[in-house]
Amino acid sequence: MKIEGYKNRVLDRKIKLYLENFGAVCIEGPKWCGKTWSSRMNANSQYLMADPQGNFQNKKLAELDPSFVLKGEYPRLIDEWQEVPVIWDAVRFEVDSINEKGLFILTGSSTPNYKGVLHSGAGRIGRIKMRPMSLYETSESSGEVSLLDLFTRKCKSCMAKDITIQDIAKMIIRGGWPAANNQSLNSPIIALEYINAIIENDTQRVGNRSKDKNKLKLLLKSLARNEATTVSNNTIRKDISLFDEDSIDKDTISSYLEDFKNLFLIDNLQPFSPNVRSSLRVKQQEKRRFVDPSLACAVLNLTSDQLIFDLKTLGFLFESLCERDLLIYADANQGKVYHYQDYDNDEIDAIIEMPNGEWGAFEIKLGANQIDAAAKNLLNIKDKFVAKGLPTPTIMGVICGLSNAFYERADGIYVIPITVLKD
Repeated sequence: MKIEGYKNRVLDRKIKLYLENFGAVCIEGPKWCGKTWSSRMNANSQYLMADPQGNFQNKKLAELDPSFVLKGEYPRLIDEWQEVPVIWDAVRFEVDSINEKGLFILTGSSTPNYKGVLHSGAGRIGRIKMRPMSLYETSESSGEVSLLDLFTRKCKSCMAKDITIQDIAKMIIRGGWPAANNQSLNSPIIALEYINAIIENDTQRVGNRSKDKNKLKLLLKSLARNEATTVSNNTIRKDISLFDEDSIDKDTISSYLEDFKNLFLIDNLQPFSPNVRSSLRVKQQEKRRFVDPSLACAVLNLTSDQLIFDLKTLGFLFESLCERDLLIYADANQGKVYHYQDYDNDEIDAIIEMPNGEWGAFEIKLGANQIDAAAKNLLNIKDKFVAKGLPTPTIMGVICGLSNAFYERADGIYVIPITVLKD
């Protein structure tokens, strides 16, 4: 089911790999990130649960007879399957019955209520998470430096395309939404509509209690103010009281955050520890992140011009932008992305762990004038690991916004413009 004008996604390779190894593939992620289009490119027939024709008859038919949905040429796409959760068991049963690979592709933009679902699908249904587009996918990164080659030190020095701080602000504002691709936006129009849809509709459909829209907005604003930081739920509650002169209790915060997670609105980084038996005390707070930094801009009503004159906020949002791309590139290589923070207040912005256990440490800095300090921080933390007898990173790098070249410094640390990186 080829789509004219389809822009290749980093995840396409992983989708093909999973179709070769599982009876079905479930592609999950936020709305509007391109799940359906990528799935269509790998499918030979489709069943769209949210098709409005016939007063949404597709959903009604699926509820009456789940087996009807499965009839079609393989691989068969079933879009927004979570609208009728029994589809999951129907697909799992069909996969067991036929005993072949690559039969179905399921897509979902929210984690469903699994009440009544009989089987996890383990071994039959492979799960893939999709995110908005990276800079490589929007053609704003040349892709001359592969993350995989970086770990094997096969990359050669190269120049990066010239970009300005205005360019970076617009990349953040526009976000990685396919609908905004190739547009030069000064305000987060797409992201704002996304947030409105989350508040007005989607959050009311997940979880098992009604939601206070005003409190949802307060929590989103606090998350946006604390983007790319490790604030606790208690700090968020205090932040809301301080800035918005309103209150929200801790149980409501926890409940709403779980809803945001189930809607793939937030995409936090987990903490990293080089050795679980180490005496080095490592903080266990997640790093707070929206799945795309444009969402934080939408919540705070920020334009690209406003971002340029607020360098602190721009720095945090640029960090989130880079982390979004690292998550995409690492996932394509079966890798994981973490952050590091210990009780000596030493931090590393991003840790990438590869499937073979090797890991890399990366600082993220907007300006080239911050490279020396970032490199020194990485080296100091590496020395701490050596002194503790802990594993050390295979590679270390500083990911930059306004650096014009990729190269290895004399101290072994790479300088990596985000506009040369790919998977």
